[in-house]
Amino acid sequence: MPKALFFDIDGTLWDFKNYIPESTREAIHRLKANGHLVFLCSGRCRAYIQNPALLQLGFDGIVSGCGTMAEYQGERLFYKTIPADLAVHTVETVRKYGFRPILEGAYHLYLDRFEFGQDAYGEKVIREMGDRLLPINELWGKWEISKLSCATNDADREGCFASLQKDYDYIIHNKNVVEMVPKGFHKGTGIQKVCEILNIGLADTFAFGDSVNDLGMFAAAGVSVAMGNGSDEAKKAASYVTSPLLEDGIYNACVHFELI
Repeated sequence: MPKALFFDIDGTLWDFKNYIPESTREAIHRLKANGHLVFLCSGRCRAYIQNPALLQLGFDGIVSGCGTMAEYQGERLFYKTIPADLAVHTVETVRKYGFRPILEGAYHLYLDRFEFGQDAYGEKVIREMGDRLLPINELWGKWEISKLSCATNDADREGCFASLQKDYDYIIHNKNVVEMVPKGFHKGTGIQKVCEILNIGLADTFAFGDSVNDLGMFAAAGVSVAMGNGSDEAKKAASYVTSPLLEDGIYNACVHFELI
């Protein structure tokens, strides 16, 4: 029976240097040859999913922006944007509390470089985004976005979270990073909506991930697989824990479940 498989990107399909193990490439190829559907399911917005080596693996669809957008065979299925007035209020608020925002949409990311001069993640975004990266201040209020991520460091996190809690759900990665997603959206809601539109039973789905922003899709999918290099939260929530990314984790899990 064909299944639908949803794969997180960072820490699952590739490492911080964007290295994809050959065994992962082989697993995706064999999954497709066996008639299964394969999807990316990422916290990254669509504008930040452009790497040719990743897309050339041949995914049938993409769920992006923590469930705020989805595509299937190149056609957009849905897209939830943040209204302009709320976006402006959000940026003003997070900055007031000391956060440094990266705004994320289907076509562009928005970042002010003066806020990310020596930040490793900011430098990675700047390097990889090229002309898809635009400034926040110079385009004030003209952003097209569905979520945002913030560097928080020593900021007043709790104060900011309380100020915006009616509009956003928070995915707290660590003391330095938080993702802010429109209330009620996460990777799991993205999977549910895709399955509803394409008439796929949730019992016939697999979700592969490694971190706290994968917990929603773990709860939604029929089977959830945590990478061996994943966080303790992800491993605890998963149906199955495979070996680490760099130790053929995806391939081994697909063999374990007799998908390839």
